[in-house]
Amino acid sequence: MHYNQQCNTMNFRRIPFILTLLFFAIILKAAEADELQKIRENYIRSLISFNKEPANLVRLLTALPPETEISDQAVTELHQRYPFNVEKITSYMKEMRPNGSWSDINYEDKKRSGWEPKIHAERILEMTKLYRSKQTDYYQSPWVEETIHKALNFWFITKPMCLNWWQNQIGIPKTLGGAFLLFEDKLNPEEKEGAIAVMSHARFGMTGQNKVWLAGNVMIRALLQNNFELVREARDIIASEIVTGQTEGIKEDWSFHQHGPQQQFGNYGMSFISGMSFFSGVFSGTSLAFSNDQLNILCSLLEKGYRWILWNGYMDISSLGRQLFHNAQIHKGFSVAFAAAGLANSGFPEAKTISQEIENDNYHSPTSGNPFTGHKYFPNSLYSTHRTPKWMTSLKMSSKQVIGTELVNEDNLKGYYMGDGATYFYIRGDEYLNDFPFWDWRKVPGVTAYENTEAIPRKSRTQNRNNTDFVGGVTDGKYGLAVMDLDLDGLRARKTWIFTDKFVLCLGRGIQSDSTLTVTTAIDQRGKQGALSVLNGKQWEAINGNKTFTSAQSRFFHDNTGYIVLGKSKAVATSENRSGQWHDFMQMYRPKLEEKEMIMLHLDHGASPKKATYQYLVLPGASQEETAGFDVSSIQFMKDDKTALIVSVPAIDSYFIVAYKPFKFNYKKGHTFKADAAGIYLITGNRLHLPVLFA
Repeated sequence: MHYNQQCNTMNFRRIPFILTLLFFAIILKAAEADELQKIRENYIRSLISFNKEPANLVRLLTALPPETEISDQAVTELHQRYPFNVEKITSYMKEMRPNGSWSDINYEDKKRSGWEPKIHAERILEMTKLYRSKQTDYYQSPWVEETIHKALNFWFITKPMCLNWWQNQIGIPKTLGGAFLLFEDKLNPEEKEGAIAVMSHARFGMTGQNKVWLAGNVMIRALLQNNFELVREARDIIASEIVTGQTEGIKEDWSFHQHGPQQQFGNYGMSFISGMSFFSGVFSGTSLAFSNDQLNILCSLLEKGYRWILWNGYMDISSLGRQLFHNAQIHKGFSVAFAAAGLANSGFPEAKTISQEIENDNYHSPTSGNPFTGHKYFPNSLYSTHRTPKWMTSLKMSSKQVIGTELVNEDNLKGYYMGDGATYFYIRGDEYLNDFPFWDWRKVPGVTAYENTEAIPRKSRTQNRNNTDFVGGVTDGKYGLAVMDLDLDGLRARKTWIFTDKFVLCLGRGIQSDSTLTVTTAIDQRGKQGALSVLNGKQWEAINGNKTFTSAQSRFFHDNTGYIVLGKSKAVATSENRSGQWHDFMQMYRPKLEEKEMIMLHLDHGASPKKATYQYLVLPGASQEETAGFDVSSIQFMKDDKTALIVSVPAIDSYFIVAYKPFKFNYKKGHTFKADAAGIYLITGNRLHLPVLFA
């Protein structure tokens, strides 16, 4: 009896402790429920709220006609920023077939890029936005609600699957996930089960931006299941990519890599910064909000990475990766600006600053020129950009370690040479806009390659292009020097670029091949803007058709840009009308022949060259008078042999040095330079600058 009384007493004493645990468990569950609701509300607000969008960016974006054929996820999301086109949405609602499908969508489509059934998912998202938006007369409309149910049920029954895994695990769940959250309170049990099944195609895993996309989709499923722990796990995986120095993702030089060691600013990197900007808003005001350290990394990616590759709202071609879509340069520029603006809404001071700077650089036109200038070399990506108030140029190289470009999912079918020294020149920013269908893809500006009528090689992204390690760049922050020894398909050359605030000097040495094909070096190729002219004596003469020039010095001019070919190179100038189609290199587009007037300048090194050379100057932002009057003697070749190449520019007191082997050199009275190893060096004043990384 005494024993039982003691046990009862002990149990009685434990009751307050158990009640306390229950009390805290209830509080914890309530807190988690509040957090889930806040995240859900933030997500929905991000999808349908337009009042926080920068008015200037929205105005400029909506002045651009929407694309009719879209494959790029970043462009899809950018187009979702357009104001509601109620007439368009209601028209395809009226055209829906009784089974919830549309006759203008090919549900049997087998394309890996531009897969048509995705249009069905995008229409569901548009309709759910319309249903939830109080800005229209269709807010909670029974007709819209019924149409959404029909479209959802068609998808759940037919279960369309793409041959490209990305659509099934990332693209479709990402698109429909937003629709599921917007329409969640109207989903019946069967539809809720179908929604979770769609979202279950996404699982944690992979690397870089793919890892982020997958985790974001898992998070949506967790919200539908009210699973706070899974939401927190997804958030932690997303945030785990906000670091530098991993194999894929943000690199130490603030470029972005995916699919191995290759620059992916405009593709995966673009989705990364846009997605992180979005998630910074989704988690805002909760315990899962990004830390200041994480926000600082994202700001640095914008400031030290993306800010360098935009010019007047256009993204550099070499940053687009394989995504050579129609208007891609414009769309990617807007995507960066909106990502920066979204990050600024986090309240982080640095985010507001960089957002304003990016908008000022690209969407305002100060009379003094672009305010952001200098030279940036990205050593992890073998990529350079050079900026002055009046113009920008870029250079993309490759090596054994760094992949120049990729061919994936029928994208970039002709871009084999785009990482082999591609050099673009921008003044307005639109110099090459939508020129891709009309290009000679063996004459990408800056590239030395074979002239051939056969199809461009098509190799997978895993195959490095340039079989050499002697590739790199150096800068003092204002001027730059880059070199690339080319060794590709039996063609070898030593290529050098020197960047100053007045000109870009492009040099080639030791050009030779084991092929009977003619070898060329492309100077420029772009849409025609006014006449392509050559200086004949003191007069400029327009060029029509194809003409060859073999004088010791030829000067050309086109579209505010001067070109001076030095030495004995055979220069070929072309001005002609060309036809082409987007489908030939981006197969998501429907076949359609188009025409455009194009100009091209290239150098002909002949068939099977032995130790051929070239040297030419590009003067971006110059006039015809400045091109005609440029003093080439202001550039001095102090050494040019098998040991080293040394170019002096006295006007800026600079020496650009490429050492092919150790050597010593007295570059001016009382000053000696010694190279202990092969490499590149820049001397400005009496200061020696070394490359950050030499691949």
